[in-house]
Amino acid sequence: MYSGQLGRHIAALPRGAKKLLFVCFDFVALIAVLWLSFSLRLNHLFVPNVEQALLMLAAPMIALPIFVRMGLYRAVLRFLPERAIWTILKAVTVAALAWVSLAFLTQMTGLAGVPRSVAVVYWSLSVLVIAGSRFGSKWLFWADPVAAANVQRTLIYGTGNPAMQLVNALVSSRKRNVIGFISDDPGLKGMDMLGLRVYGMADLETVVNGFDVDEIIVTTPMPTGEAQRALVTRFSSLPIKFRILPAIADLAAGKYSIGDIRDIDIDDLLRRSPVPADPELMRSVIDGRVILVTGAAGSIGSALARTLAKLNPAKLILMDFNEYGLYQIGRDIAANTPFPITHILGSVTDGALVRRILCDNRVDTVYHCAAFKHVSMVEANCVEGARNNVLGTWTVVEAAYDCGVTNFILISSDKAVRPASVMGATKRWSEFIVRHYGTRSDNHGIERNFASVRFGNVIGSSGSVVPLFKEQIAAGGPVTLTHEDMTRYFMSVQEAAELIIQATALSKSGDVLLLEMGEPVRIKELAEAMIRLSDRSVRDADNPDGDIEIVTIGMREGEKLHEELFYNPDGVTPTSHPKILRGRRRHALPIDVPARIAGIRDRIEARDEPAVRQMLFDFGS
Repeated sequence: MYSGQLGRHIAALPRGAKKLLFVCFDFVALIAVLWLSFSLRLNHLFVPNVEQALLMLAAPMIALPIFVRMGLYRAVLRFLPERAIWTILKAVTVAALAWVSLAFLTQMTGLAGVPRSVAVVYWSLSVLVIAGSRFGSKWLFWADPVAAANVQRTLIYGTGNPAMQLVNALVSSRKRNVIGFISDDPGLKGMDMLGLRVYGMADLETVVNGFDVDEIIVTTPMPTGEAQRALVTRFSSLPIKFRILPAIADLAAGKYSIGDIRDIDIDDLLRRSPVPADPELMRSVIDGRVILVTGAAGSIGSALARTLAKLNPAKLILMDFNEYGLYQIGRDIAANTPFPITHILGSVTDGALVRRILCDNRVDTVYHCAAFKHVSMVEANCVEGARNNVLGTWTVVEAAYDCGVTNFILISSDKAVRPASVMGATKRWSEFIVRHYGTRSDNHGIERNFASVRFGNVIGSSGSVVPLFKEQIAAGGPVTLTHEDMTRYFMSVQEAAELIIQATALSKSGDVLLLEMGEPVRIKELAEAMIRLSDRSVRDADNPDGDIEIVTIGMREGEKLHEELFYNPDGVTPTSHPKILRGRRRHALPIDVPARIAGIRDRIEARDEPAVRQMLFDFGS
């Protein structure tokens, strides 16, 4: 909104006319400033003689070329940053010194001199007039009071190149007013960078409260583990937004823009040290191959399908009995794919259907994601859980073996280790089934790969606590925990999908590969962090006026206090990928898998739940 009719006319002038206007203003203003300097020094209205008038006329003649050279007429006033005052100061100083030198030479030639104090007054008033004219015009003609009220007062965490580039971009956008920098480097505390003060972490609360800061933007790579959680806790405990700048390499590559500065989310809080995916390793097992994903409508299956679609398979077959979910994932990835995508609506327990899919399409690789995952739901529906998870796996693996599938990868769970729930036991049996067919392939000299990939919770998956906590927080609480000391492993769904594909390339038949999950996360701390990240506070004994209470409701049947990724840490060996480990195999399975599966099948068909449950937890010696 421009200020008055004059402001609108000036703002509408061509850029060249605006430059000429400022040149004329500076010419007149510098002569007026010099006359005022003489008048103040002599304490009366100064009337110059001819020599003094020529000397006064020389002041703008000297200054204007210097101003042009130093860029005073190149700046777009509506985007003029506050630090431009330093450029103006330097330009006026050089011009004043040049004029003083001329005045000194006139004294040497015998012309009327200039009192020395006039030079000081002239310099001071010139700085005020030249700087004031620029910033006054910006405020008068281009100030937008509505926009100014919406400007975010921002702190920048970090002092590296990304922080410097971000500050320049934010100043140009006029949507944020950068207050200063926060740095962990004690050597930078108290210094100025780009005209902004650098504060230490110890000053954070003082700066936020003193300057009424609205947000802090992180420009450095987030630390990992406990250091990361401590940083998030520190920032999110303040009454400000906590945002993250995408990696500067991604900005330069055009993947993001400054507009993509985003709020921190739960993925950032739980993120481990990143290891970029190896595109060649992934492409080597996908490019030009026919791929089947069972459970493709689920959280892991859909993420896997999206990742596979970027690796140029010959054909992608998506199977699930969730009609809408299958339609949605197919629609999401079909737009930009040059290869055919087939949707199969059906259950993995349908042996005839599975066999026809695998044999008719000559499938090369199967990613078996289909499974019931809700611990309490499967616990209450033991027979159907075993039918889908155990018999479904047997059906798909058997058909894959008979139809000549090259790679079969089971998506397993950390709940398969010393299982305490029906869901965990079904996953353990699924691993046994895959191991059985892997051993069978080896014994018959068949070049096949039947392997399992085991990992913990995926953030946002249907079986994770994260969606539940989000719903409870959105409803105003309370957030429910089953035990205050419960811990879980977490991984982002995208990272899990990439690691599963890379594990395919690294696996050998009969392997159980483990995805390195970092340190387990205490669920109560996760709940507290999610509440803070939603701009609310935790209500507890220390803060009775908080927004959302955390309530402990007791552990449910089948839940474990702590999950494990492997039976014996000494039985784990590394692979060429730092995030993929290999579980050491036993020499032979302790049970006759086909016979035991037949027994489980009989009990399922008889709907003998106690017998099914008993057989699920009998893993042999």
